[in-house]
Amino acid sequence: MSGTSADAGSGYSLRGRQGHVIEALGRAIAGGTYQPGELLPREAALTEEYGVSRTSVREAMKVLAAKGLVDIRPKVGTRVRPRELWSSFDSDLLTWTYAEGQATDLMRDLVELRQIVEPNAARLAAGRATMHDLGRIEQAGIELAAAAGDHTAYAERDVEFHLAVYAASHNTFLSRFGSLVADFMKLSFDLQQEASTQSLEDDAARHVAVVDAITRGDAELAAETMLQVVLDGKVALAAALREQDAN
Repeated sequence: MSGTSADAGSGYSLRGRQGHVIEALGRAIAGGTYQPGELLPREAALTEEYGVSRTSVREAMKVLAAKGLVDIRPKVGTRVRPRELWSSFDSDLLTWTYAEGQATDLMRDLVELRQIVEPNAARLAAGRATMHDLGRIEQAGIELAAAAGDHTAYAERDVEFHLAVYAASHNTFLSRFGSLVADFMKLSFDLQQEASTQSLEDDAARHVAVVDAITRGDAELAAETMLQVVLDGKVALAAALREQDAN
């Protein structure tokens, strides 16, 4: 997850004092310290609490507002917005939500959304993939199988595989969706692969079956095999989340 890197979209960094304010308040909001509808502390209180200038506090609020977390009203204050208005796919917000132990529902929602979307992305890829697309998907499958002995590397390659399929669908919104959820897919893959009772070699073989179906241009088989990949991951993720909740 990209909680400490510069955000190319908003032009800020979570490093430094201003970044500390952004992250601290973001985590407090994501974790429920400040509830939707509640006003954040006044600017003067925040400058004293975090030891930063008023300018830094104002800029931090702008970043949080851009993520949909707060609504800034002159002479009223800064109020936390309803959760349904937050930028759900924002990588920093996902990081904060997970760090505060609030990401269980989001991960379950994501895998359900993938269950709907990814088989159809594979179906489209089977009919639209170019030679370049096929090369990328095949290479991703090869690298995935090669990383079967390393959970961390495997999760990274797994994300690349799914992004390659999204791109091969040649649907702008599907490709964009893949990019938006890449960080969260990595997080969920890390969890589900550690909890899975099946070997990563078997999981890699199921991904290769998707590659074969797309390469042959078999749209229905591509959708079916991709659905199986997602469902297997869903079962493992559910087990991982149950274990996490129990602890």
